[in-house]
Amino acid sequence: MDLYSKISFQISKSVTTHYSTSFSLGIIAFSSKYKDAIYSIYGFVRIADEIVDTFNGHEKQEMFEEFRCETYKAINRGISTNPVLHAFQQTVNRYQIDREYIDAFLQSMELDITNTHYQRPLYAKYVYGSAEVVGLMCLKIFCDGKDELFNRLITPARALGSAFQKVNFLRDIKSDLNERGRIYLPGISNSSSITNDEKTKLEMEIEQEFRSALPGILQLPAGSRLGVYSAYLYYKVLFKKIRRTHVNELMQRRVRISDLTKLILLLTSIITIRFQK
Repeated sequence: MDLYSKISFQISKSVTTHYSTSFSLGIIAFSSKYKDAIYSIYGFVRIADEIVDTFNGHEKQEMFEEFRCETYKAINRGISTNPVLHAFQQTVNRYQIDREYIDAFLQSMELDITNTHYQRPLYAKYVYGSAEVVGLMCLKIFCDGKDELFNRLITPARALGSAFQKVNFLRDIKSDLNERGRIYLPGISNSSSITNDEKTKLEMEIEQEFRSALPGILQLPAGSRLGVYSAYLYYKVLFKKIRRTHVNELMQRRVRISDLTKLILLLTSIITIRFQK
């Protein structure tokens, strides 16, 4: 059983490293006691996202329902024959992650099966479930039973998750439109409605959320602070590049950060956090 659990976490790690080099770089900066649990969270959310985004030509709704059922069976049983779900349930049960967060996440992912655009307040619900609760799951791990600290950091954790997701929305406009037929700008229902003014409105939201998130990051336990701050810094730099890019250009190409810049940002984070101590 110990071997199976070890392999399950390794598979979640493999899912993470193959799908997101940026996220993997941030996890490297975490204390070893957090890494397996964070990999298990990412592995879980990645598989759910793949079902709704890339399983084209298959019964997505049916497969997603099966995934939802298997998720809760795994949590209730304390075991699963699906290695990613087995690792996830161990983390959920170990850190007492609220089922409401899992419900909200799955509900948002399910919306993507049929929805092509989002009006408010459904947009706010989608962002909460697709991103904010993932940050809260991670916060549960970082706080590790320290409820007073967790409650104090809920608001900045939600702000950070929301900011990350909205940056992704802007970065991925081209692929979301061309590959998935979706638009994640609130109130926009078709590509001809996307203007630089709409982009600016969303950027103002993101800027405020980044400001709200930073004080919370600096209060995180030492073993998690560097990893979260490095992700924050990466997204801030990506956001600055996106702000300088006209929306019409975003619909033609994806803004990226080079691997060298990512490494420099990680080193900058190390220096900043050590000085902050």
